[in-house]
Amino acid sequence: MDWQELTDLTHGRPFVVERVRLAGSGVVVEGRFEPPQLAQLSVNDQVFVAAFVRSHGSIKEMERIFGVSYPTVKSRLNRIAEHLDFVDTDPAPTGADVVDRLRRGEISAEEALAELERSR
Repeated sequence: MDWQELTDLTHGRPFVVERVRLAGSGVVVEGRFEPPQLAQLSVNDQVFVAAFVRSHGSIKEMERIFGVSYPTVKSRLNRIAEHLDFVDTDPAPTGADVVDRLRRGEISAEEALAELERSR
């Protein structure tokens, strides 16, 4: 069974994977695994996201591929985005990070205190 069949079977309802078999090795891992966010999208939305990535994020190209208008593409992207968590690419430093930078002499004690205050 592939993701598309699984998505069709669940009709978009949340599901949990409890057993994973590594192909060719016979190794099986059991537990509770949440499928990747993209796998939880409908098949049509997965196709849309794949097309968006393949078109390098060109909305004009998406208009051409799907034969729809700019507002339709934007609306669909916004709807899909509501189902996806975004990764913080610039997380606040932890206290340990600040102390390490202070020990290495990269920042002053005053800068360390200011960073620790901001991260509260």
